[in-house]
Formats: sequence, C-alpha cells, structure tokens
Amino acid sequence: MLQPSGKQLRKIKTEYMTLGFYPGCSLKGSSREYAESVIALTKAFDISLQEIEDWNCCGATAAHNLDKDLSFALPARILTLAEKQGLTEIVVPCAACYSRLTVTHYELSEDPVLKARISEANGMEYKESLTILNIIQMIDKYITPNLEGRVAKPFDHKVACYYGCLLVRPHEILKFDREEDPQTMDNLMLKIGATPIDWAYKAECCGAGLSVSRTSSVGRLSGLIVGDAKDRGAEAIIVACPMCHSNLDMRRDAINTFLNEKIDIPVLYITQAIGLAVGVDRKELALQRHFVKVTI
Repeated sequence: MLQPSGKQLRKIKTEYMTLGFYPGCSLKGSSREYAESVIALTKAFDISLQEIEDWNCCGATAAHNLDKDLSFALPARILTLAEKQGLTEIVVPCAACYSRLTVTHYELSEDPVLKARISEANGMEYKESLTILNIIQMIDKYITPNLEGRVAKPFDHKVACYYGCLLVRPHEILKFDREEDPQTMDNLMLKIGATPIDWAYKAECCGAGLSVSRTSSVGRLSGLIVGDAKDRGAEAIIVACPMCHSNLDMRRDAINTFLNEKIDIPVLYITQAIGLAVGVDRKELALQRHFVKVTI
C-alpha cells in the first residue's frame, strides 16, 4: 500500500485546519485591508478562521491607563468566550491586541486573587487553555512548512522588516523573538525571495495612538523609521501591526514634512507580501486601499 509523502501529509494536516480569530477593532475599521489580506492568505493555505463570537474591544492603549481591573477584564472576557466556543488556538493579528491578551493570560495565571476578581467581574472564569498566536507566529507555524513549491513570483525586493514596539515587548511575558533585534519576520521574507536590510529602527515606536492627538510627533517618530529604511535602500517596509501601518502609511504627509523630502516607499503587511509571492490576487490582498500606492 502506497504511503502519502511528507508533502501530502502536510497538505492533509492543513486541509482541515481551523483557528480562532480575534480581529479587534482596527481590523474591522481603519485597517480593513489587513483583515482582508489575513483571510485571503489563510484561505490560500486551506486554513479556516473562526471569529470569536460576541468579542469586545481589548482595551488597547486606553484601559490600563484608566483602571487596572478593566484592563484585564476586557481581554479576559475575549479569552473566555474563545474557550466557550471550543477554540484552542487563536490568531491575533493586531500587535496591541496580541500584547493585551497575552499579558492578561500571563497575569491571571500568576495571580489567583486577580483572576478571582476578574472572573467575578465578567461572570465567567478563564480556564487558561488557549494558545495565543500573533500573525507572524501563525504564519511560521502553519504556512511556512507548506511554502515549498508555492512561491509563484518571488518577492524580489529589499525590505525593511518593522516589528514596532509592542510585538516583542514585554519580552519576559511574550517570549517572542529578540527584543532589540528580532529576526522572525526577516526569515519569513527570505523564504519568499526578499532581501531584508540591516537597519536601526525595526523595534522602535512609530508614535502609536498619538496619530490624531499629536500628529507632528507621529510624523517625527515615523519619519525616523521611514527615513532610515529609505537611506538603507529598502523598496518596501513590511509590518505586522495595524497601528504601525496606519502611522507609516496614512501619516506620510507628516513624515515627508518632518524629513523635508517626499518618500514613496510603500508599507505592506506581511500577509500581503507573502500573498503576492504565492499568487494571491492583489485585490483580494486589498493593496488598493493603501495611502502610499503599492506598485511593486
């Protein structure tokens, strides 16, 4: 009797893969293109995303500045709903959401008194059974092993892989990649034919939630990022966070004002770059929704 090859076994494994999906507020609004590209890429690799039912905002940058218990209750409710839905792994594409959910998972597991208080506030208890994946971890775990033979058009460009400040911090809790010089996204780009540059700003802050209240500050912080990427020859900036993308893309006028020059380097989500390499349609990847035109 013929046995399936390793490649066939990987195909069988992913054919019925279902992962939980927490889009968060950004992917339902200002970063709709990110959600569309995540769904398009996972679909191309036979991965089904099951959205957490009745999810709420994770609190992002606001809740922990106002009330400690609220900052844990909001993410804990999301995690508990995912458990009740029978999910064991959830994908969280937004770096801020990933940080809040992962930190909450850690804090509740370390502090029984806090966990009891949050469980009482939510009216349900988190059993700590979930594995929480950011988008890079999901790709590395479920898509990279199946990339062989799938790269139809190598992404033959010099790229600046920008992780931002939340995806890798706090390292003691997230335990994801290196805090100052992360490499996971760079390695993924190598696998699709890109050339990651060595640069100084891959884990610096873009200005985050100051985009509206202090646009000039975002222009300065994001300008340093875009300027360094340009000076080192990058043809595109690759991101895995909706806030980072928004600041580097939507605030390009403020960036160009700070730099006193016009820079047209596009900003792509990692899902869009990989999607292009494996032949996903550009419209499905929502590349037309960017402020800085994507011509590569």
